[in-house]
Amino acid sequence: MDEQNRNLILATALSFLVILVWFLLFPPPEQPTGPDGQPLTAERVSPDTTPSADPALPPGVSTADSAEPTTDVAPVPEATRVTIDSPRLVGSINTAGGRLDDLSLPGYRETLDPESPLVRLLQPVGSENPYYALHGWIAVEGATPEQVPVDDTIWTIEDGETLSPGSPVTLRWDNGAGLVFHKSISVDDDYMFTVTQTVDNTSGEPVSLRPYGQVRRHGEPDTVNFFILHEGVVRMSDGELEEIKYDDVSALSPEESRIDVNENGWLGFTDKYWMTTLIPEPGSEFRSVARTINGIFLTESVYPTVTVAPGDSVSAESQLFAGAKEWETIREYEATGIQGFIDSIDWGWFFFLTKPIFALLHWLNGAIGNMGWSIIVLTLVIKAVLFPLAYKSYASMARMKELQPEMEKLKEQAGDDRQKLQQGMMELYKKNKVNPASGCLPILLQIPIFFSLYKVIFVTLELRHAPWIGWIKDLSAPDPSSILNLFGLLPFAAPEPGSLVAIISLGVLPILLGISMWLQQKLNPAPPDPTQRMIFAWMPWVFMFMLGSFASGLVLYWIANNTITFTQQYLIMRFHGYKPDILGNIKGGPKAEAKK
Repeated sequence: MDEQNRNLILATALSFLVILVWFLLFPPPEQPTGPDGQPLTAERVSPDTTPSADPALPPGVSTADSAEPTTDVAPVPEATRVTIDSPRLVGSINTAGGRLDDLSLPGYRETLDPESPLVRLLQPVGSENPYYALHGWIAVEGATPEQVPVDDTIWTIEDGETLSPGSPVTLRWDNGAGLVFHKSISVDDDYMFTVTQTVDNTSGEPVSLRPYGQVRRHGEPDTVNFFILHEGVVRMSDGELEEIKYDDVSALSPEESRIDVNENGWLGFTDKYWMTTLIPEPGSEFRSVARTINGIFLTESVYPTVTVAPGDSVSAESQLFAGAKEWETIREYEATGIQGFIDSIDWGWFFFLTKPIFALLHWLNGAIGNMGWSIIVLTLVIKAVLFPLAYKSYASMARMKELQPEMEKLKEQAGDDRQKLQQGMMELYKKNKVNPASGCLPILLQIPIFFSLYKVIFVTLELRHAPWIGWIKDLSAPDPSSILNLFGLLPFAAPEPGSLVAIISLGVLPILLGISMWLQQKLNPAPPDPTQRMIFAWMPWVFMFMLGSFASGLVLYWIANNTITFTQQYLIMRFHGYKPDILGNIKGGPKAEAKK
């Protein structure tokens, strides 16, 4: 068997193995539970105030700020709620703790059904998946922990009844010992809250406090659990991005969980499509903390100690992003001074490629108005850009095929002497001015680009619930058609996605994927070994079943890529004198044509 066929079979087998490993290593996640295996309960968690391992502490931070985190299993009381009503966010603020714990996104629903519930981002303690944000103060000197607001502190509404753009809400709490706390919350037209905390000191003594912000998530949430997508903690610290999966947060040492940020940073939790992020005021220093305690995941921004003189007041302002990871929206926030905020989108290793590809797909979707056709056009554009590399690769393959008869003679002459065979092949290449590596290098250069395109289609929010044509109503979901009901002709529904029956039933797109892979395979000569030839022949149909359950947008991309690749290779081979026989092997070639 010649080297080209052997490499092709090896690459195909490795691809099959990779996808098989995906299914084995990334099964559907189980419902989160606590350390004892029981459902998680509500707990009160104080912010991290332990000193940094770095002796160079931020100004105002001392070893006095070393109180261990405390927990209180008593549930947080329900109190009066302040309504949130904005174009992109609806919900309420709980005056118990002054926390943002009820938030839904009017622009997004759970399913395609227009009557289905809105996507709910934040949920209060007592719900199935508590997930919320709160802001407060840490007592350092001149005040006790009981004299600052805590999780179950009942705030009064001082100003405003409904939080909406241009109409902030202010909460107030008097500790009865000379300190009066105010919390003013505003929201813009998209997904950004601004929280301004103020403390008035009406006592006769100075008081030292530390403001903080915190996002809590009770238990590990359901995730896509796919290795190319990051879900968990994401944070930026003075230009350095860090991504921590949920499984790794609890394993962080105190030194790893805390980062002292000097000027710019942010941190929070990211899902595939949604995100909740604490954003300190740009240019300010703070301590960035990611940790777990008693089954609760926490991200915290803890600010330097401030001293409030008698009769004086001090304010601390920060922001909170809670919403959808829309590329244009996040880019606009970055333009306002949130450094590196666009990197909250998971661009992957090849970010220098995925970013421009992502921008091009968004532009195409805006121009065409249909994400399915945009994916096809994007694939066509990239294949056109890479055509010079593809041409060089296929042209090199054609020249190698010219030497195939002479290489077969060398194999017969060399027998089992591999060294003699290699020397003969090198002389043959040199004589005919053929570089065997020239066909491989263009293919290797294309791999990062195609992987980046795959990544973009996988993570883009615009793919969610986006229709294409006919029966494809959601490009982020598997093809809903099924061969079992003759693609909708018979009066019963297709199997539920994710079931074994659904995998083997196949829809229209998976079948087209198998055919496109089969056509592309037919442009390559069949292996001489019968066993290898049989394995090779089954590969497209195995991939058809394994990849068919992926999102329709991804399957559409593979079909488009395979079809364009087949067309390019077919035309290039015809240009070089070969006549591909789709129902058989490749025939002809320059020398064959000359003999005729």
